[in-house]
Amino acid sequence: MKPACNVATLIERFFTERLMRQLNVSGNTIASYRDTFRLLFMFARVQLRKSPSALTLADLDATFIGAFLTDLEVTRGASAKTRNLRLTAIRSFFRFVSFEEPAHSALIQRVLAIPSKRHDKRKVHFLTRPEIEAVLAAPDRTTWLGRRDHTLLLVAAQTGLRLSELTGLDRDAVHLGSGAHVRCVGKGRKERTTPLTTLARCALQAWLKEPLRKGATALFPNVHGGRLSADSVQSLLGKHVRVAHKSCPSLKAKSVSPHVLRHSAAMELLQAGVDCSVIALWLGHESVETTQTYLHAHLALKEAALAKLKPYERGKLTRFQPNDRLLAFLEAL
Repeated sequence: MKPACNVATLIERFFTERLMRQLNVSGNTIASYRDTFRLLFMFARVQLRKSPSALTLADLDATFIGAFLTDLEVTRGASAKTRNLRLTAIRSFFRFVSFEEPAHSALIQRVLAIPSKRHDKRKVHFLTRPEIEAVLAAPDRTTWLGRRDHTLLLVAAQTGLRLSELTGLDRDAVHLGSGAHVRCVGKGRKERTTPLTTLARCALQAWLKEPLRKGATALFPNVHGGRLSADSVQSLLGKHVRVAHKSCPSLKAKSVSPHVLRHSAAMELLQAGVDCSVIALWLGHESVETTQTYLHAHLALKEAALAKLKPYERGKLTRFQPNDRLLAFLEAL
């Protein structure tokens, strides 16, 4: 009989030894994995009536993990994408356990065999040039907050930085001399530089001359000198989009988030004829395949490709007629 294996010690070693010391993963990954196991242990408390420290590995079998993932979708309303994200954290833990507790290999393999759930891929949303200009014109630049918001939104729309990269920028990350650019540490802790347009360079030059708020080091601080939170940026963007509705009614039909500004920057580059591999480097994508989603979203490019095709001649098209029962069956599907 396999000995009972306490989960608490394994979880502690998984986080401290595997994730932090050996893999040295980012703080965002640690937080995501932590939230997954918090939810898992809360579910176990209700379903198994056991405290987290009393759980054994046998409690976390494939049936239980499957029930937890289903509960995320049904009870908490999680999307399939979020469900798969939680499963990724659980798989990572069980891969670690497979080396630590080989006596439980059968249980571990059944958990690792739980498949990710397929889901519909959402269409990429982005703003057109007139919509971007309307949003940038919305802040009241006679005030400090308005000037900060305008510069922040301009940099976001031009550089395509992620929200975390944008709020993480320091004043010394900006270079305004020859080859003006901003430096950031992005996803996967990869450092990259993004060039600035003349307009963004001038806006940042003026912004950096503004008096410091309580010795702030952040490029775009809040009124207290600290860093803006993700919620704060979403709030200020929503406020200015509502103002921009008046001059650009098409914005009313769009849900505009900071990530939409990132998509808009990518679409501007794509429309300008920039190659996908360059856009991938610009945005800090791990793979060019990620960048290719913008090709699917850009209707104008598809229409241009369609215009190059020679139309079918009338009367030349014939419907395929299967000459076999099996082929006829497949054709009817």
